[in-house]
Amino acid sequence: MRTLFLNPPSYEGFDGGAGSRYQAKREIRSYWYPTWLAQPAAIVADSLLVDAPPAGLTLQDVVPLAHRHDLAILHTSSPSFLGDVQVAESMKEVNPDLLVGFVGAKVAVEPERSLLASSAIDFVAREEFDFTVAEIAEGRPLHDTLGISYRTPSGTIAHNPDRPMLEDMDRLPFVTPIYRRDLNPRNYAIGYMRHPYVSFYTGRGCRSRCTYCLWPQTVGGHRYRTRSAGHVLEEAQLTKQLFPEMKELFFDDDTFTDDRPRAEEIARGLGRLGLTWSCNAKANVPRETLQVLVDNGLRLLVVGYESGDQQVLNNVKKGIKVDRARRFAQDCRDLGITVHGTFIIGLPGETKETIQSTIRFAREVNPHTIQVSVAAPYPGTELYRQAMDNGWLPADDDGATLVSGEGTQLATLDYPHLRRTEILDSMDTFYKRFYFRAGKLAELSAEVLSRPQTLGRRLREGGEFVHFLGRRPRSSTGAH
Repeated sequence: MRTLFLNPPSYEGFDGGAGSRYQAKREIRSYWYPTWLAQPAAIVADSLLVDAPPAGLTLQDVVPLAHRHDLAILHTSSPSFLGDVQVAESMKEVNPDLLVGFVGAKVAVEPERSLLASSAIDFVAREEFDFTVAEIAEGRPLHDTLGISYRTPSGTIAHNPDRPMLEDMDRLPFVTPIYRRDLNPRNYAIGYMRHPYVSFYTGRGCRSRCTYCLWPQTVGGHRYRTRSAGHVLEEAQLTKQLFPEMKELFFDDDTFTDDRPRAEEIARGLGRLGLTWSCNAKANVPRETLQVLVDNGLRLLVVGYESGDQQVLNNVKKGIKVDRARRFAQDCRDLGITVHGTFIIGLPGETKETIQSTIRFAREVNPHTIQVSVAAPYPGTELYRQAMDNGWLPADDDGATLVSGEGTQLATLDYPHLRRTEILDSMDTFYKRFYFRAGKLAELSAEVLSRPQTLGRRLREGGEFVHFLGRRPRSSTGAH
């Protein structure tokens, strides 16, 4: 089949694509590569990948694509689902014969509910969908395809058996040739990474059991299934050739450093290639491993500190000790590794006092930059089940009210001792107390002076950040 892989148009500036850690409009313009869509696009011959939001494409731009394709695969998320359904319905109106499938964590955990939302959705793929979609594109009947739920000719919903998890990750073809073919790398920018960057996965799944984390609990699983080091390095070398303008390669695995011997092996290969690279890491990587990584081109680690309160970390099964995170932060400073720290406000057990503790902790460990999120109870996660069981969500909330009408984060968890408005307001306080201090401002100014070519970008991002703080809604009013 002539196959279209589509990350549909959404809120302006909204990154809900297959690659984003959470689906929302961020403080500054940020877009991740749609890696989860690029993977099956690399399997299906002559397919087309369209990533509408970073390209600035509207509904009117993508609907005509329905005429040129037999199969459309749309990536969706809980916050964007209703809008994505409208895109599917509009495409079906111009081509009633178009076969439409939805993929993503939202439909993986709520397949029947998703199908019942609109007759425009013919099937949804559960769990990993790379080879599921490839088989359908080759013409395999829906009733004979593992890992999907679908609408039968009579209109009923049928659920096929699950597809086994992919074990041989080297079966997956490289995604970077699809990036080069269908995407503009200049459209993809993350504030803490050098621009332009390129990212891909070297494995799937995460051993950690964090109750709030979406992907391991819905699609990736809790085993870290990895590509061989040689396979990764081969794609890294190809990426260097395909993207001579690339300033940084990012490994988007949930926790690349979980398999330390493999991480060190890959690092040494990247060192031989002369690449600057970064990755996600937990705040427990031993100093000796950090030394190997930084000696071979590592520039930055994205680290999920989440909270500076040990009880809150225990409540969400983070598996990290605050004191160990402090020592890790010191090791990174000693070795010259830049850290982007992520924090979450409003997790179970949060209080006004623990929020202040986390702000003090963030200032103490002092990552170069931070991202502060509010706890988001995505359907399919343990946090969502806790929220439903304990009445932490509004009675009429179905799990989709995670962003505002503009696509920015909302605080939906509401505790008797800590209201959602207080949680959201504290995000502003966190950012201001972290960034608006003399030492941090001097540090960021020194970075710009050392890299004057980034001045224009940093000024634009600074303006976007201040604008974000000034206009963000204070409650869930106005969401879907």
